[in-house]
Amino acid sequence: MPITLRVFLGAVVLALLGVAGVRVLAGPGHHGVVVGYQTNVDPGKIAQASGAYDRALGQPVTWRKFDSGTDVITALAAGDIDFGDLGSSPLAIGATRQLPFQTVVLISRLGRAEALVARRGAGIAGPADLAGKRVAVPFVSTCHYSLLAALAHWHIPAAAVRIINLSPPQIAAAWARGDIDAAYVWDPALGALERDGQVLVGSDEVARWGAPTYEAWVVRRDFARTNPRVVAAFVQASLDATRQWQATRATLTAQSPAVRAVAAITGASPDDIPRQLAANDYPDASAQAGPALLGGGLARDLAATAGFLKGEGKVDRVLVDYRPWIDARWVRAAAAKEARP
Repeated sequence: MPITLRVFLGAVVLALLGVAGVRVLAGPGHHGVVVGYQTNVDPGKIAQASGAYDRALGQPVTWRKFDSGTDVITALAAGDIDFGDLGSSPLAIGATRQLPFQTVVLISRLGRAEALVARRGAGIAGPADLAGKRVAVPFVSTCHYSLLAALAHWHIPAAAVRIINLSPPQIAAAWARGDIDAAYVWDPALGALERDGQVLVGSDEVARWGAPTYEAWVVRRDFARTNPRVVAAFVQASLDATRQWQATRATLTAQSPAVRAVAAITGASPDDIPRQLAANDYPDASAQAGPALLGGGLARDLAATAGFLKGEGKVDRVLVDYRPWIDARWVRAAAAKEARP
């Protein structure tokens, strides 16, 4: 069965059965390491394109592209992938549903790489003009959470806006047809929208309003138990990718081989990628292991995210503690390694 159909059916069954149905979804076994990624632009994409992950893990890595965190969660629950790229909003929802995965390393603290863009000519001069307009966003994503948080900050009831659930490729297509007035989305769709739209707010500003969002790598618990060295190598490769990008970022242009490789993976324009890479914050191992992030702060932010989503009817409860869905030992080990002379 094609992966897209299996993921769709898995999502339906998950909705019907809840957490107890996860075992039913277990797909056939796969060989090697399978990683589910999304099309956000980050330094890890350079490592993905160069084969750095394969070398670090000592085995081939199969990369599977997904359009939303909801699809990644379903694939993790089905056993179709070992690692998955999740935004903090779907991560909070998956943890609230007590799905068997753990956060092992942050990809980024999201900034301007996710934004709400209004179409020029749609009659949206400012936030107040969003009432009654068609605003697209991938549901249960970091963009969805940021959109709802922005509306709350502006004192605009979500019910006053025609919020439409579309994936990033669908958003780009709907924008081109003139079917939507605005959208909150990430790259590469964001770059296309910005060319003939006006940015109303980015996730960096929404974070300053008290609703930070993150992108993280999570791993299935059973895989981490039986393959701890692979998880350690994966986390180290992710952190190394950020460090290497920081060392070379000033030299990257649209013509750089690394940029063109990222464009091939994500679908983003090479002209946009250097700017998109710089749009987020990428904490190093020491910062990630500290109390502000995997050492405690991320769990509090996930609880706050779940609390907000509960108020919006997206989850039916908030867990007392989200720390069981975060395993900081891998970034702590990486931080200790970096601290050694």
